[in-house]
Amino acid sequence: MRGLELDLFPDPQGGLYDEPLIRQAVGGGPLTDPAWQQPGIKVFHIADLDFRTTCVRFVACLEQVRAWSDANPRHVPLFILLELKQSDRRAVDAGGVVDPPWDAATLDGLDAEIRSVFGESGLITPDDVRRRRLTLEQSVLRRGWPSLEDSRGKVVFLLDNDPGTIRDAYRAGRPNLEGRVLFTNSRPGLGDAAFIKRNEPRDANTAEIQALVRDGYLVRTRSDVPLTTVLSGDTAQLAAALASGAQVVSTDFPVPGMAARYDSDFVAELRGGVVARCNPVNAPSFCRDRLLEPVSLRRGDS
Repeated sequence: MRGLELDLFPDPQGGLYDEPLIRQAVGGGPLTDPAWQQPGIKVFHIADLDFRTTCVRFVACLEQVRAWSDANPRHVPLFILLELKQSDRRAVDAGGVVDPPWDAATLDGLDAEIRSVFGESGLITPDDVRRRRLTLEQSVLRRGWPSLEDSRGKVVFLLDNDPGTIRDAYRAGRPNLEGRVLFTNSRPGLGDAAFIKRNEPRDANTAEIQALVRDGYLVRTRSDVPLTTVLSGDTAQLAAALASGAQVVSTDFPVPGMAARYDSDFVAELRGGVVARCNPVNAPSFCRDRLLEPVSLRRGDS
């Protein structure tokens, strides 16, 4: 894997999510990990309902990524999708947490938390891609992205949210994401359009994604939908995702055996077990999968 997706909730004062409704219902009491009390963005799935997580604080998650990156400095760029979430309405109606909005202050705090872990040299940001006198979109379409060699050991942060109020707030006064860390999920024809999300890669969408990739956009798609894919055994979405040339292919089953609990052998992986491959849509003829990462790293932990 060379990509992650994290669900984020704002918690500028700390302690907002330490006693989920579902624990209150069973008399479980507050969560005991002191990280829940610390100020800063939290990482989990659904407020009050699905709070289990491997790292409570966003910064702690980033520190894990940074440690791996520092130990493997020749890796291909890592793509981290961030979904900025809000409280579940059902939980709020039942007396659950009403969390702060993702407004200018919390979005500035998001950028600040990322930069507190990754210095500018460890990131690829919109400012690194945009060229003088061009919009961000014009820059990727006319001049392209940084080369692989210039991108090794770096991290790219992507806003997973669909265009709407959060994206609008993040780019307010910054139509080309000037000074921002994240690339926003946008639409062709807009100034901030460098990253585009197309979750469904099948049928006519395959050709659409291929065209976007040829034009120069960074595209994310999905290889499966839990749990429909593994229960049906249908691998058509996986095949379409890989054929589309989307640079980021998201899956819930990246390792053999993860679907075994559902009596399935489904796994989304690249042929040959590599962690990155030459793009089937726009890679130069001299590109070779085995040269994208050092052999020792490809065989190491991922």
